[in-house]
Amino acid sequence: MLARTGCQTMMRSVDITGAMKNLSLRSLSSLQTEEREIVSFLSLNNLKDNEGAVKTRRRVGRGIGSSKGKTCGRGHKGQKARSGGGVKPFFEGGQTSFIKRIPKRGFKNNNAEPMVPVNVGTIQDYIDMGRLVPSEEPFTIKDLVEAGVTKCSSVKHGVKLLAKGKERLKTPIKIEISRASEGAIEAIEKAGGEITTVHYNRLALRALLKPEKFDIIPKRARPPPKLMQYYTDYDKRGFLAPEVQLKKIQERLEKDKQG
Repeated sequence: MLARTGCQTMMRSVDITGAMKNLSLRSLSSLQTEEREIVSFLSLNNLKDNEGAVKTRRRVGRGIGSSKGKTCGRGHKGQKARSGGGVKPFFEGGQTSFIKRIPKRGFKNNNAEPMVPVNVGTIQDYIDMGRLVPSEEPFTIKDLVEAGVTKCSSVKHGVKLLAKGKERLKTPIKIEISRASEGAIEAIEKAGGEITTVHYNRLALRALLKPEKFDIIPKRARPPPKLMQYYTDYDKRGFLAPEVQLKKIQERLEKDKQG
């Protein structure tokens, strides 16, 4: 009896191991078939759009059975049935349209030249991040754009420097900018820096921001008469102010002596 039970247990263990092998082989074969299905799905000859993604356009004028035959859905006669027929948007048959009846609101100055605002505190933040590095050469609008302070596409007429965050400004910097507020000028000079407001027209701005677009860099234009007073005023640190020009001449002479 003991021998029989031993043989039975041995047979059961053999059956279990065989079943495990069969299961493992089946799982491997199923994985291989799944991989083949995935690979076959990604083949070039099976690429197609989703069902219903593209709807076939209904052809008109091809018989009454198509529901768009004869008059092609335009009906009989009238302005809308003619080729090129129809009316413009908001047309109300000749009476004053709604968009003309309602009053205008607000005011838009077509001659305005809006500047991109940049704060003094923002410049100090970018200096702390290492994206702006002070040097003997002044910062320009191009330096601000390359550092990411403002976008090139948003600079249409220039950049104006404002005094927000002036208490954070600790680094003496030199900067040439289109406009600057009194607080910004005071904050930069208090930190030991220099600021000059410079006029850029549209061509000069493009030459400054994208010099690779020009074979020869055009000469910067003088300000128009309405802006001449601003750029000749020393309180605005205009680049045409006599005090600013004398200071630049002195700096140039000192460099020549050192060289």
